[in-house]
Amino acid sequence: MVLTSIVKVSDTILKKRYSNTMFDGGDVCFVIVATALVAFMIPGLSFLYTGLTRRKSALSLIWVVSASNAVCIFQWYFWGYSLAFSPTADNGFLGNLANFGLKNVLDQPSPGSPLIPALLYALYQMQFACVTIGIMIGGIAERGRVLPAMVITFVWVTLVYCPIACWAWNVNGWAYKFGVFDFAGGGPVEIGSGVGGLAYAWVLGRRQDKELRNFRPHNVSMVNLGTFILWFGWLGFNGGCAYGANLRAVMAIWNSMISAAFGGIVWCLIDYRLERKYSMVGFCSGTIAGLITATSASGFIKPWAAVIMGILSGAVCNYATKLKFILAIDDSLDIFAEHGVGGILGLLMNAFFASKEVIALDGVNTDILGGWVDRNWKQLYIQLAYIIAACLYTFVVTALIVHYVDTIPGLHIRVTSTAEELGLDEVEIGEYANDYIEIWRDVMDPNLMLASMNSRESTLDTIAVRCSRPALSQEISTRNLQVHDNLHTSDMEKPVELEVLSARDAARVSIIA
Repeated sequence: MVLTSIVKVSDTILKKRYSNTMFDGGDVCFVIVATALVAFMIPGLSFLYTGLTRRKSALSLIWVVSASNAVCIFQWYFWGYSLAFSPTADNGFLGNLANFGLKNVLDQPSPGSPLIPALLYALYQMQFACVTIGIMIGGIAERGRVLPAMVITFVWVTLVYCPIACWAWNVNGWAYKFGVFDFAGGGPVEIGSGVGGLAYAWVLGRRQDKELRNFRPHNVSMVNLGTFILWFGWLGFNGGCAYGANLRAVMAIWNSMISAAFGGIVWCLIDYRLERKYSMVGFCSGTIAGLITATSASGFIKPWAAVIMGILSGAVCNYATKLKFILAIDDSLDIFAEHGVGGILGLLMNAFFASKEVIALDGVNTDILGGWVDRNWKQLYIQLAYIIAACLYTFVVTALIVHYVDTIPGLHIRVTSTAEELGLDEVEIGEYANDYIEIWRDVMDPNLMLASMNSRESTLDTIAVRCSRPALSQEISTRNLQVHDNLHTSDMEKPVELEVLSARDAARVSIIA
């Protein structure tokens, strides 16, 4: 009797609960999980960026991506969501402040889909903005100050990201009404971050020439780790844009996987043609290019088209890395080549391969015609108009934002040449991504450095060095102040790398065991 009563009460509670909501619990749960996956892309992006830079500025990029995430969360809560998605704004360009501070954002159907509530939609879209600014802010790599970058973050999300998101995804946006196909953010996310990062780097200026010589990523393992964390999160990024646990979400995830795989293979093979090496950085770059291209198109095309998209993304984005030399802009992390060009390519894929059959898989958009495969020939110029508008608007407004922030006292955007040589980790952060021993020596006197002894007393400026016999034959170049270890003996535990950085009246020597 007691058990029967409990079951009846439970049934009554559940019936009452579900009769009071118009949303399916599975759809809501799916988008919550997708939101968490997208949030996990932030550390993935940090790891990717830090691995691609020099050791002396590695932590600064982790910091700037992490801090920009916090600034963007505040901006989105404060007025970002309202400026992008307020349904009462009808100017087609930018929302109003009707939802300022998430006011009146609760259990009503979301502006993006009737399948989930507005409060969840706002949370999910916030993660898109956070990832976008995290990508864009990488334009400061190795020479940009972090405090001005945070000011630029708030202003940029307000004046660049929110308007473009409004164009494409707000029910009153001009691009939405025009019929643009942009599934998960080819315009606001990819073009916004890629072209925005290019503009930021352009205003910031090139790194010093000596910083560009013999440049290579300091930690390729971290690049690989960051890439696969991003890939994992991207499944929520693209799949979640179906806004429900439906077949369109599954199709988006399938297309993302296919495009990423082919993109990585093609990029790696192109690099092999030149170097006869299977580059890990190349494979990771191609994988990300495939995911970027899928951002725009994964919920519109069929898997066979994703194969074509992946091959094109790996090839086109690879060759696009040469554009920074043509444009003479120091896009140090190839943000434009990957995100800008990849976003453009994905939007164009929709013009040719978007399929009505795929679009209808969510059970909501059942009467939307696809692209050329559905004989919708006008879709190409619709996509082109959107691409041109997004690129021009992003570049011009980003350049103006960065320029005018630079004119504010105390907010100059670039570190000094000396600080750039020392590295942003020491100058801006005061901590290091990889711990190492620091010793101070007078490197201008080679005799002091070549002096060998069985033991040397430690002082505040030195550390004890114990060798059984002279082991290091060191050459000192006064031009670049590099110490080269040319001889390793068997009685030493393992070789060390010595890097001499000029500072104050002496030089700091970093020893990496």
